[in-house]
Amino acid sequence: MSDKLQKRSTTSLKEKTHYALAFGLIATMLVVANFPMFVVFFFGIFAYFLWKTFSQPSRNETREIFEFYLNANEILRDDERRWFGFEVQEVVGRGERLLQIMNGAPPLVYFALGALYNKIGDHKSAVNHLSYVIENDNADEATYVYPSPDLRNYVRILRKIEREPAEAPQTSAAVRALERARRNRGKAMLQNSRLELEKQNEEKRALLQEQAGSTEQSRSVVSRDDEAVPQNSFEVASRSLFSSDGELRKSRPSAKRSRSKRGKSNEEPFADRKPISEVLHDIYDKNIQ
Repeated sequence: MSDKLQKRSTTSLKEKTHYALAFGLIATMLVVANFPMFVVFFFGIFAYFLWKTFSQPSRNETREIFEFYLNANEILRDDERRWFGFEVQEVVGRGERLLQIMNGAPPLVYFALGALYNKIGDHKSAVNHLSYVIENDNADEATYVYPSPDLRNYVRILRKIEREPAEAPQTSAAVRALERARRNRGKAMLQNSRLELEKQNEEKRALLQEQAGSTEQSRSVVSRDDEAVPQNSFEVASRSLFSSDGELRKSRPSAKRSRSKRGKSNEEPFADRKPISEVLHDIYDKNIQ
């Protein structure tokens, strides 16, 4: 985290240098274009105030951090209050937004967000945030040597609340409770989230294996059905080709030939009949003799 803050500080210095060079270039162009000096001076003052206005850290972000502490402490507190799911999700979304928009968010934000994830059962996110706060040396407040303007403003308000807790008693109590939970129950939360995450991963692996086994079984059933169809068709074809005693049956053309043979056998008594002329000629020859 300290390396990130050093890079951000260097980046901020580079941005200021770029702004100064851009302003000097524009001022030089205006002077070369014969603009009056008071116009250039007025333009420079206007650009300076405009830059300071947009570069100031937003006080709303710092106020949102302490409101996030209040809401997170109420949800994490062991009492008889029952919270709706959308309420917890809204607080979690606020914490994630703070991590995105704030340069160098305080470690307590990471812990509160990780504890909320642990409470709602999102153990993967809980491990990511809690391990950063508890096991990472860069998450210690002593390593924040080069603060961003947002972090400096946050620390200023935090010290004021710690010196005068009567001015914001609920916020002061929430900050102390979260710090105490981070110190006393942080490691236990992280260990619990890791065990639950491993259990969830094992259940997912078992479910995937079961689904893969059922898919493989269905494929084997389909393949057996596909193999049975040709076998049955072969049996039907063999039955149609072979008779009961194993002899090959004759096809329909042979039956036609048998019918033609039977037709010829019926016509055989008249096959050797002589013509009428030969019969008369034989009778005539016999009479003459």
